[in-house]
Amino acid sequence: MIEDINPEGWQETRGIYSPAKKIDLGNSYLIFVSGQQVGKNENDEAVTDDVEEQTEFVFQALEETLKAAGASMNDVVKAQIFLTDMSDLPKVSAIRDRWFAKSKPVSTLVEVNGMTRKGAKIEIEVTAVIEK
Repeated sequence: MIEDINPEGWQETRGIYSPAKKIDLGNSYLIFVSGQQVGKNENDEAVTDDVEEQTEFVFQALEETLKAAGASMNDVVKAQIFLTDMSDLPKVSAIRDRWFAKSKPVSTLVEVNGMTRKGAKIEIEVTAVIEK
């Protein structure tokens, strides 16, 4: 069984995708969370250009989505992080290390050419596992 997870306040106008999928594996659930970016203004642009503020926003959005699935950041087993500028890595890593202090997920981090939201500098997607 696959369940769509829609955190409170999720806007259906974001596109044809789910914020998360929760998959029943029998004794546990596998949760895939879509990539999260910083919030947008009325012009579909990032609400801040500060990478640290964007990173905190992204982790808060991930936490909210995981909570809607019955999970937490401590349940994350894999993280994929996309940056538009690798020189931001030290700032992002400090925030990442705080959010993942307990789960210590396997990770991929790559530099990309751009994001779907103008001005976004970071996107993160995660996978989590929880016991039933």
